[in-house]
Amino acid sequence: MTANILPEWLPDLILLEDFQGDWNAFFDFIYDCFEKDFILNKPVYRGKRLGLKRHPEYDGKSATFWHMMSEGSNEAERTPDMRRCERICWPKPIIDNSTDPSLKVWSEKRGSSQRIHIWFEPEGYLVVLDDRKDFILPWTAFYIEYEHQRKKYNKRWERNKS
Repeated sequence: MTANILPEWLPDLILLEDFQGDWNAFFDFIYDCFEKDFILNKPVYRGKRLGLKRHPEYDGKSATFWHMMSEGSNEAERTPDMRRCERICWPKPIIDNSTDPSLKVWSEKRGSSQRIHIWFEPEGYLVVLDDRKDFILPWTAFYIEYEHQRKKYNKRWERNKS
């Protein structure tokens, strides 16, 4: 983690080493965090309720969960991404605090959808929501590792900020 000071509303990372390298215990814990934030509690983004992209479901877990903890373009072959897993408790507080000045928020058209991006630039973490007019789907969330990618997102924010 960088030397940046995190906002008080942002939880600590969840590290595999805190589970003595036990992937199953770690996985169960990160799923419990996701379940608490998005299934047991119904989040709201600026007055609109958030649903879940449930399909395709794998191992009884929604597509939203898999998109927030794994990577890959083929749904059936996504692989866990440790940086996403470590930050699985970040999307909800970022959504809840989307008006915080430390976050960059913008909307872009993607096909027939309107995608809302909430970027915590100091930590390189992006939450993407899909606005479906009557409700919003948390679409994905991921760590932006490389500087050239971060510059690209800064340009997108500059181009689309309200």
